Amino acid sequence: MKIKLLPSTIDAEGRASPEQRLSCFVVDGRVCIDAGSIAIGLTEEERGAVRDVIITHPHMDHVATLPIFIDDLFATLEQPVRVHATEEVIHLIERDIFNWTVYPRFSELKNEKTPVMSYVPFRHGEEFRVAHLSVTAIPVNHIVPTVGLIIRDGRTAVGFSSDTAATEEFWQALNRLGRLDALLVEASFPNSMARLAEVSGHLTPDALGRELLKLRHNHLDILAMHLKPSYRRVLVKELEALSIPNLRTMEAGHDYVW
Repeated sequence: MKIKLLPSTIDAEGRASPEQRLSCFVVDGRVCIDAGSIAIGLTEEERGAVRDVIITHPHMDHVATLPIFIDDLFATLEQPVRVHATEEVIHLIERDIFNWTVYPRFSELKNEKTPVMSYVPFRHGEEFRVAHLSVTAIPVNHIVPTVGLIIRDGRTAVGFSSDTAATEEFWQALNRLGRLDALLVEASFPNSMARLAEVSGHLTPDALGRELLKLRHNHLDILAMHLKPSYRRVLVKELEALSIPNLRTMEAGHDYVW
């Protein structure tokens, strides 16, 4: 399985920078998890292949350019862009984004060949298929309805926390797996901002360290993601200070393969 965090920020030299203000991960060049930078970070090959998007929750940094992605492809689509989400999240993005005011309701529109967007609802705890992947969604502790994910391709299993504070069901689900190859887990705010992290439904490095004590799997890659860009440098230092084997900070544009 190959996972890449899509770039969303440009540095002074016009290159993708480490700071991430939008969240979007592409799996095997075919499936996106969240859609913050989906319209700006995909390669041309990926733009032609990605037709499935899993939305973990409706915050803007996770859905920001999904409407632009569909708009860009509108006339050329030969199959709809399939948006996989819980019924609750589908309702929220229809109400707040695809509402004929912020953007057209693409689920009601067609080009000459196909509807351009369709919703594929899933339920907590039930495995569902997305392209070649088997996915299970687990509720996590954020300030809006949010799911973490277990993603499998028949050989590899990866956990994806999405945005969360201290949580329980997600770790329990991971611990029931016979094998776990990698974990993508958030660490949004530095330790000095623990109170803000808690009330906004996020983790600090210290809180992440406590959460990882709940995980029974060993010898897996752990990638910290969702670092708030204003605090990235201190977050990297605080994550390194945890001295957790195989814990790294996820870098945009890099292919991680398991």
